[in-house]
Amino acid sequence: MTREGALLITVGVGVLVVALLGWAWRRRTRRDAGWSAPFGDLPAGAEVAASFPVLYVATTRHGEPLERLAVRGLGFRSRGEVRVASAGVAIGLTGQAPIFLPAARVTAVAQATVAIDRVVERDGLVRVSWLIDDDTTVDSYFRPQDASARALADALGALLPKNKTGHDA
Repeated sequence: MTREGALLITVGVGVLVVALLGWAWRRRTRRDAGWSAPFGDLPAGAEVAASFPVLYVATTRHGEPLERLAVRGLGFRSRGEVRVASAGVAIGLTGQAPIFLPAARVTAVAQATVAIDRVVERDGLVRVSWLIDDDTTVDSYFRPQDASARALADALGALLPKNKTGHDA
């Protein structure tokens, strides 16, 4: 085989892989089109108890840390900030509108080790389980940048009625 033939085959395979990835992402966005991140900022008068710079990892189906959701506003990994307030959680991600999770929609907070393509030291991620609609729970994963995952989990856990925080392996 000539060098040009090998190059054409390599380029063809590369184009095919990119096309398949694009097709798969379009299917995923169509599947998840009915959901949207709850856009908005903290309500007026809400007192911020803590603020954490984070790496937002992903939002997945509840209990399925390897099933990324293509929810508008939460589809891609990003740097950002999580602010924990009396009214809920404000999430500011680079290049996205602010997201606000009212405390009543947060159902659980735990530490985790794995989410999608991110594997960290034991309990290095924080998983926030929340209601994306009236009957569907999703998990959003965060990696704190300047604090421990335990500190972020504890701050978020204060929003829960019985402090339902936990650990994952």
